[in-house]
Amino acid sequence: MILETKNNSMAGGRALKRNETFKSRLAYDSGVASSPRAQQNQPSDMELMKEKFAKLLLGEDMSGGGKGVSSALALSNSITNLAASVFGELKRLEPMPAETKAKWRKEIGWLLSVTDHIVEFVPCNQKSKDGTNMEVMVTKQRSDLQMNIPALRKLDAMLIDCLDSFKDQSEFSYVSKDDQSEDGKNSRNDEKWWIPTPKVPPNGLSDPMRKWLQFQKDSVNQVHKAAMAINAQVLSEMEIPESYIESLPKKGRASLGDSIYKSITDEYFDPDYFFTTMDFSSEHKIVDLKNRIEASVVIWRRKMNAKDGKSTWGSAVSFEKREIFEERAELVLLILKQRFPGIPQSTLDISKIQYNRDLGQAVLESYSRIIESRAFTIMSRIEDVLQADAMAQNPSNGEVKRSLPDTEEVGKTLLDFIGWTADQEDNNTKKDLKEDSTKDVDVKFLGKPPNIVTNKRFSYLENLGMCRSPTARH
Repeated sequence: MILETKNNSMAGGRALKRNETFKSRLAYDSGVASSPRAQQNQPSDMELMKEKFAKLLLGEDMSGGGKGVSSALALSNSITNLAASVFGELKRLEPMPAETKAKWRKEIGWLLSVTDHIVEFVPCNQKSKDGTNMEVMVTKQRSDLQMNIPALRKLDAMLIDCLDSFKDQSEFSYVSKDDQSEDGKNSRNDEKWWIPTPKVPPNGLSDPMRKWLQFQKDSVNQVHKAAMAINAQVLSEMEIPESYIESLPKKGRASLGDSIYKSITDEYFDPDYFFTTMDFSSEHKIVDLKNRIEASVVIWRRKMNAKDGKSTWGSAVSFEKREIFEERAELVLLILKQRFPGIPQSTLDISKIQYNRDLGQAVLESYSRIIESRAFTIMSRIEDVLQADAMAQNPSNGEVKRSLPDTEEVGKTLLDFIGWTADQEDNNTKKDLKEDSTKDVDVKFLGKPPNIVTNKRFSYLENLGMCRSPTARH
């Protein structure tokens, strides 16, 4: 009887300990563990690391039954979920709390550490004891990871520094949706009503502050384009799953529909006119168009690579014409990505991420995607402040529209960005800011984006035809 009581007491103690550990973990994740007792109960770094890597090894199947997802998808989901828990929606332009910043740097470092052990063999000359030279194979980190992980880390740090630069600004504040004061009457009344509304002085922002905000926006835009280029490159190198290919029709016309097919295959193709004929009234219609065009490119690629004339993917259209159609479709995809950077991922992207088995590509894709998403959000918050400033200066016509790139410039803004270097950066904006800055406003500049190195010149769907991300990007 005494033994039974003792066992029950030990079992109850273990259950109580697990309960306290669970509560402390919830407090740690939510950032509310402020009392000394709560801080003592916070899980140690070792416990958190064990939990994260246990989930990766189990493939998110906590039953241990081996029915989990692949290691690559589990790692991709871990990076995505970590970013969502740390950054959320970034409702305000303000520095991140020190605890949150430390958590992000620590835990993203754990997940990225996997790439340190993804290696490849390279030849190396070694001199033996007798003085003869020998060529041996040694291991080094895989080249795509060695080039792009440091670049992504730099882009990540630049976005955090951008938020930190808003610490001492005092020219604008935010009106909460719960504010019932006179200022609260001007709060948001659109589809994102839960995001606080910026409040600027009655006469608008000062000129130095306005230029500083514009420079911050331009700098974040460079980060956004760099992350987007890396993400698109990684996705283009992922193999297309057989399940996606099997779901496609045999003809591009069936995927596009008669109207879109006729526009793309017409003798004279004008991208500007094409976009005026499309319906972009909802996010669903934009994604649907992207899905149709990506599917048609896959079909045309397979037709061009079909060597057997009897193949079901064979085509009566000449190779040259098919290549022209594909180039036009790729141009449309690039313009879509530039004009609507916040749209969810396409069916092809989701399928690639789901069935991808390359851990290095999984890390690069997910890390670049969350940086791209965060940069886009920061740009949106800066635009909110600039719009409030425009409304204060001219209430009758103060709406600021998002700038859309011209179709002629899309190639330069994304394709040529891969070869962009710090020496090629235009310094005119920085010079103007230095000339116009005053002693009253301390203008803090973001550093330039690092070199983005990829294995080859970017083509969004370059590898699609050779039977070669999360549901929403943002």
